[in-house]
Amino acid sequence: MALSMEEKAQKILEDIRLEKGTDPARIFRNMAQKDYISIHGPEHHILDGACILTAFYNAGGTIDLEESLRKIAREGLRMPGAMCGLWGVCGAVASVGAALAIIDGTGPLSSDGTWGEHMKFTSEAISELGRINGPRCCKRDAMIALKEGVAYINAHYGVTLEYDEQKCGFSCRNQQCLREKCPFYAG
Repeated sequence: MALSMEEKAQKILEDIRLEKGTDPARIFRNMAQKDYISIHGPEHHILDGACILTAFYNAGGTIDLEESLRKIAREGLRMPGAMCGLWGVCGAVASVGAALAIIDGTGPLSSDGTWGEHMKFTSEAISELGRINGPRCCKRDAMIALKEGVAYINAHYGVTLEYDEQKCGFSCRNQQCLREKCPFYAG
C-alpha cells in the first residue's frame, strides 16, 4: 500500500532524528535509500530541508530540532509536486530556503536582512539548476540545494557543516538521468 505524503513526512521526521552527522548530503543519501522515499516526488520538499536542519543542529546550531522538523514538514507539505516544471521553482531549493527561514525566524515582514539573503541563496541555487537544465531529477536537485545550503550556512552562522563531493547512486533508477551532463553522475 502506497503511503500518503503525510505518512511519508512522519516517517522522515522519525528516521532523520537518528542521523548524527554534520554533512547534510550524507544524511540525504542515507535517508534517500529508505523504501518510502521515491526517486522523484514531493517528499523531497520535506526531506531536503530536514537534512539541513539536522546537520545544523548536530554541528551545534541553536535551534529546537523537534519544532524545526515539524515546521519543515508543514512547509514541505504545502509545496505541490512537479513545481519545478510547472512553476519554475525547485522544491529542493525551496525546502532548503524554508530551513534557512526556520533557523533565522524569517517571515514575509522580516527586515533584518535575512529575507534578502535567503532570496540570494535560492536564486543562486536555482541558477545552477538552470545551467544544468532538465528534465527534473529530485536527487540531483537536492544535492545542488544541499551543496549551496552548506556554503550559505558556513558563511553566515557560527557553525561548520561538512560537505563531501557526492556521486549519485540513483542513476539506474532514474529513466530520465542526464548521465554525463549531471555533475553527480557516477558512470
